Amino acid sequence: IAHGYQKEIVGIMGENFTFPVQIDQKIVEIIWKKNKHKVAEWEYPNKPTYFGHLGNRSVLMENGSLTIVNLEKDDAGIYELVYWDSVKEHQLNFKLVMLSLLLDSLPKPEINCSTSDDELVLNCTANFQASLNYTWKLSNNPHRYQNQELSIPLKNVDITTNATCIIKYSQTERSAEISLIQCLP
Repeated sequence: IAHGYQKEIVGIMGENFTFPVQIDQKIVEIIWKKNKHKVAEWEYPNKPTYFGHLGNRSVLMENGSLTIVNLEKDDAGIYELVYWDSVKEHQLNFKLVMLSLLLDSLPKPEINCSTSDDELVLNCTANFQASLNYTWKLSNNPHRYQNQELSIPLKNVDITTNATCIIKYSQTERSAEISLIQCLP
């Protein structure tokens, strides 16, 4: 990877964050820097040492990944990982962008339903700027459906059933529920 290459990654305030690093070589030394300042250093076989305000909130793992606990707004910045295997130096750069996803900004999803000749179609929407994970749950069925839309053959519709749409972004969830009887003409 060329110097100056930067991978942009998003962290969410208040959550734990691990840089997506997986080093397979045998490492002799690792240094993590943030905005050119050293954050953590590990010279094998000693224990890692930590520096600066991230010192008490970061954990450096053997595979080179750095975890920051309880992300704060100021953790945003350019992070640089430099490590040496027994042969040469390697470098990876990351730009950590902070998203303050307060629970309030994740809306409650909306459910729309329509029927055709032979099926009932449920659609779940949420007005949010990032891509969401959608899951459907039916009260009479333990199976969860990972999709924004759910189709049920009309012959299988039980009017006592409730359908729940769950949207998830990172660790945060919101849900809405509808009774299938509301959807029938």
